[in-house]
Amino acid sequence: MATGQDFKPRIIGFLCNWCSYAGADLSGVSRHQFPPSMRIIRLMCSGRVDLEFVIRAFANGVDGVFIGGCWLGECHYVTEGNYDALSTMHLGKKLLEAAGINPDRLRLEWVSASQGLRYAEIVTDFTNQLKELGPLGIGEGLDRNALKLKLEAIRKLLPYVKLVEREKLRVRFENKAEYEKFFASAEMKSLFDELIADKLAISQIVVLLKEQALSTGEIADSLGMSRSEVSKHLNSSARQNLVRFDESQKRYALA
Repeated sequence: MATGQDFKPRIIGFLCNWCSYAGADLSGVSRHQFPPSMRIIRLMCSGRVDLEFVIRAFANGVDGVFIGGCWLGECHYVTEGNYDALSTMHLGKKLLEAAGINPDRLRLEWVSASQGLRYAEIVTDFTNQLKELGPLGIGEGLDRNALKLKLEAIRKLLPYVKLVEREKLRVRFENKAEYEKFFASAEMKSLFDELIADKLAISQIVVLLKEQALSTGEIADSLGMSRSEVSKHLNSSARQNLVRFDESQKRYALA
């Protein structure tokens, strides 16, 4: 696969109808120059972007996902969905990072209807950034099967993640910097590790065992985890009747 300057990233852009999509339209009408790397999906609000959309896009082979919304305080809806989009983006980045996928492949920006030039500059910058990262998976040192497994594991966990987000992680701040501070905080790391990280690891193990029964060492090698970490997750999974130990094969299989 092409890399470096020959590599042409594929990007899916979810754009708010009222601001970012209008800004993209203005950029085209104004004939601003930017790479034709992004395929646009128009939504009525950036707050309508679901993590399922993001993970499905990556699973379908795009190299980057872009979310474009109105500036904070300028949403066209009473619910101000762009604040929800900001939380979604940060949580999505943490899920990608936990699965070994570069979180910089997911990007959120504000673009108003009058900012055609800003839109062109952002698309150009994001395209160049993805060129530096390389194709999805290859840039992370993951082969196609490993990448597919990790994305499927995230997707299967999303209903639980959404519940946790609603009950434990939903916050509302006044500006982007406060969101960045919260999601980078020790408090957030502790909550994420406690509520999501271990379950994501278990989800990866369950997806892996769908193919065949494996030993602790084989699971550890396939997922890049330590044997002690895998053993901990297998014990937890066994208590939840997700996996069982096959004495005859000396391997773990799905229950």
